[in-house]
Amino acid sequence: MLSDALILDLSANLAPVRRRRPSREIALLLALGGGELALLLGLGLMRPDMGRMIATPYMLWKLCGLALLAGAACIGAIRSFAPTVRPRAGLMVVFALAVAMMIAGAFVTPGHYGGQTWLDRLAPLQGMLCSTSIVVLSLPLMAMLSVLMHRGAPTHPQGSALASGLAAITLGAFIFAFCCRVNDPLYIAVWYSVACAVVTSMARWLLPRRFRL
Repeated sequence: MLSDALILDLSANLAPVRRRRPSREIALLLALGGGELALLLGLGLMRPDMGRMIATPYMLWKLCGLALLAGAACIGAIRSFAPTVRPRAGLMVVFALAVAMMIAGAFVTPGHYGGQTWLDRLAPLQGMLCSTSIVVLSLPLMAMLSVLMHRGAPTHPQGSALASGLAAITLGAFIFAFCCRVNDPLYIAVWYSVACAVVTSMARWLLPRRFRL
């Protein structure tokens, strides 16, 4: 039969594909993030007062909030690589968590910032340095997510790209939070959001292009 011959011809060069294991992919992503954190701590870049600050409401807000965001974003991104999953629901969950974290930040502002202007609190030069550091930490994570996305079969590559960007930036921000010495939720909300905008824009533009290849 012509159809049988055509099928055999089309499938002649196909190689077997390993079945995806989302738990393994998340473990690989977390291992890379853990390696980056270990490298920073090994270089002595952790904020020197972490032992004293770790139990404060501000630090608990920052670390727990970013850990929750990173966890939700990573799970959402990995799930979106499956052909039957739409990334929109995961994106909405991450967005809702980010909004809730920013609202909660209004209740943990240290008192000594009360007399400063917004410009003083934002510290633009230091803020740009922090944003750049977070972007640099996020790039290897985004590269790994790009590989995982290419191995999957997402039916909405643009949404999966956004989810991958959010996963990379939130995990990168969580890693950098151990080094950031600024104790102001306003600073965190603004400059971490700037880094988020940069990485998600890069992911949205680059990853679908690579996926089409």
